[in-house]
Amino acid sequence: MEQVDAGHIPVLSREVVEALNLPADGFLVDATFGRGGHARLCLERLGPNGRILAIDRDPEAVAWGARLFADEPRIKVVRGRFSDLARLIARYVPDVRVDAVLLDLGVSSPQLDSAARGFSFGADGPLDMRMDPESGESAADWLAQVEERELARVIRTLGEERYARRIAAAIKRATAAGALNTTADLAQLVCEAVPTRERHKHPATRTFQAIRMHVNGELDELARVLPQTLDVLAGGGRLVVISFHSLEDRMVKRFMRGESRGDDFPPDMPVTADMLHPRVALVGKAVRAGDAELGKNPRARSAVMRVAEKLP
Repeated sequence: MEQVDAGHIPVLSREVVEALNLPADGFLVDATFGRGGHARLCLERLGPNGRILAIDRDPEAVAWGARLFADEPRIKVVRGRFSDLARLIARYVPDVRVDAVLLDLGVSSPQLDSAARGFSFGADGPLDMRMDPESGESAADWLAQVEERELARVIRTLGEERYARRIAAAIKRATAAGALNTTADLAQLVCEAVPTRERHKHPATRTFQAIRMHVNGELDELARVLPQTLDVLAGGGRLVVISFHSLEDRMVKRFMRGESRGDDFPPDMPVTADMLHPRVALVGKAVRAGDAELGKNPRARSAVMRVAEKLP
């Protein structure tokens, strides 16, 4: 079997495999295939009758998966958004019992490291940032037409950037002058607009993150897929989600906690436990990467894993 991309290190690998709790003949939906790191480890856990449906919206990831697992009949890699989870399962593996769903959010290391994809301020490339470069609006196109106030809102909300208004104004001046064409242009512009520096963080980190999340509709995608995971999971099946952004983690946390409490009644209404109908049980606490992993993979520092098990 071809080796997993040397530039991609799956985060919380041991913790993920344990959390998924797959039986030998289990079925996993890896809804964020990336470069197949988690899928490969899960295949080692599965027996000859175990199976994986791997999903990714990035055509490069799907092509990589087709090569990586060309001789592995237990896994099928398909192209699609994870917000179409239920439809993709119905199309490719109808009537299957789903034992686990994995969501590893954010961008993969190969995406970040490829200058041509435009995700990173560390390498000069086109202002694209689309996870699927064959559909949707690129970062450059969006920045050229978005109003300054809306741009500031996105940078402030998704990037949690305190200097959002300054940065938005600088971006719009640059686009009007035709001076914003590459990731290096954007990084330099943000550096000049931000008056202070955070320790161990590039000044453009938050802005790039915000633009990427908006261009790809990442929070909307997550909001759409979470309810579907419980619809497709069998009783006793596990949902494992790794987040890299506080807004994503907050959404996952609220969803899992809400579904573990059951039906939402007015606070002053007397209810008994049998009236609540919770759908999941929370499994353990939030998990973060340890020092040993961070020493090998600094990008894991913001990873947070949460686990829920669907009740029968």
